[in-house]
Amino acid sequence: MGILLHMQTKILLVDDETRLRNLLARLLRLEDYEVLEAENIQSGLNLLRQHPDIKSVLLDVRLPDGSGLDTIPRVKEINPGAEILLLTAYGTIPDSVQAIKNGAFDYLVKGDDNDKIITLVAKAVEKARLQFRIRELENQITEKLISFDEIQGESAGILKAKELARKVAPTDTTVLLIGETGTGKELFAQAIHRESSRRNKTFLAINCGAFSRELLESELFGHRAGAFTGATKDKKGLFEEASGGTLFLDEMGEMSLDLQAKLLRVLENREFIRVGDTKPTQVNVRIIAATNRDLLKESQEGHFRADLYYRLSVFQMELPPLRERLEDVPLLAQGLARSLSQRLRLPFQRIDPDFLQLLGRHQWPGNIRELRNVIERALILADGGVLRSDSLPFQSQDHSVDSFELSTVEQQHIRKVLQYTKGNKTEAARLLGIGLTTLYRKIEEYQLHS
Repeated sequence: MGILLHMQTKILLVDDETRLRNLLARLLRLEDYEVLEAENIQSGLNLLRQHPDIKSVLLDVRLPDGSGLDTIPRVKEINPGAEILLLTAYGTIPDSVQAIKNGAFDYLVKGDDNDKIITLVAKAVEKARLQFRIRELENQITEKLISFDEIQGESAGILKAKELARKVAPTDTTVLLIGETGTGKELFAQAIHRESSRRNKTFLAINCGAFSRELLESELFGHRAGAFTGATKDKKGLFEEASGGTLFLDEMGEMSLDLQAKLLRVLENREFIRVGDTKPTQVNVRIIAATNRDLLKESQEGHFRADLYYRLSVFQMELPPLRERLEDVPLLAQGLARSLSQRLRLPFQRIDPDFLQLLGRHQWPGNIRELRNVIERALILADGGVLRSDSLPFQSQDHSVDSFELSTVEQQHIRKVLQYTKGNKTEAARLLGIGLTTLYRKIEEYQLHS
């Protein structure tokens, strides 16, 4: 893990002394850094613009086209997150003080400090990574979250769910959202956070079913350096990152029993122990959990801790599947068409009544997520921004159509989606809502080879 991480880390080395530059570059490459080299300020700044993921810059003070000391602000202007190590053969205390004032991470004297370079580069890179992660989290805090008003629907089921969510939002109560996949559980979690006293703190979400047991533990609780192979440094988990805010745990039913015990400790004592640590860490996080499973039944069968279930279900809400709120489909379709057309930069004028009528006949096993995919595909297929029944995917077409006509519609549909994705079959399979193997079979069946 450590080697892969370093190979992804770019270092920019700017020095006009070819022999020394080659020596330093070789030393850094032995540490598995990717080193970019420049012999003057201008070429160095050009490389910095071309590679915004550079984490550290080793910059000589005396260069043919200017002073490295004076170049520090220009480097920071192009890449504020890059940490700068200034290199010079003539170290002076005033210069070192000025370098730090200008924004350098540290100041090295060539020859005298060669043994310190690798250590200082590692520290500079680690600081750059930490600052990048902090900016990511700050962006999540300021990023606009969904409000209750933006959760569309006028059916009795969705109005009741919004009413309950609005009541629990201002409290610090743990919430358990129950519903099928694609019913909007994360949207409700965002809205609850937005209406809470924690609204100005972090909202983080994780799908517990997307990680192995070991990786999920590390992601949630963090680890100490040396806790396992590849754990080269301490890492904060999501509980610490979301401290003061809200952590949304999706697919809770997928969590292993031993991790459930650690989560129960957080809920009861507001503390946990990092992987490889011995001392507990205090944390203040609101938990919103979600599942598409019957956790009560799972607990009775021994697959889910009963004590955790009762702790999570202090306030339990069930989100209705789309087939039980079909009257909301037209409103949802209009909203999705508007937002998706903007994101995809596709024209959208209107939705024909026949299109909406067909949507109303479908049972939507994939719920709103399936509806979103259908609208996205229909926008791609639509002519002139008008969503008509013939731009619906074949799964939603009227079943009275004979098999030959259905195959023709399917063939045209797949061809148009492949054209839209410029032949990217993985993306086409996603838009079509089918497996990649199925897509390849359809391509062979309809001879859709490019």
